Amino acid sequence: MKKNLILFLLVVALVLVPFFMPQNKEAEFGGADGQAEEMITQIHPDYEPWFSSLYEPASGEIESLLFTLQGSIGAGVICYILGYYRGRGRNVHAGN
Repeated sequence: MKKNLILFLLVVALVLVPFFMPQNKEAEFGGADGQAEEMITQIHPDYEPWFSSLYEPASGEIESLLFTLQGSIGAGVICYILGYYRGRGRNVHAGN
């Protein structure tokens, strides 16, 4: 139990530490959203977005971290559900 708590705290620390690190404002990081925005403004220069972001990460690296964290949590939930139903199916076939 103590080992699991230590591992959990290490994961939380790995997620939170980048938020408090000094940032390089000139770091260049571009994703598909930025490229799509550039293309839209080239095609239709007076286009205005429907809404703006509620939270703007301090840098592209943090944005990438949050995106990866979101995907990892989703994959964990899906794998848990699949494992749960697979294990439940084995118990049903075993006569339990």
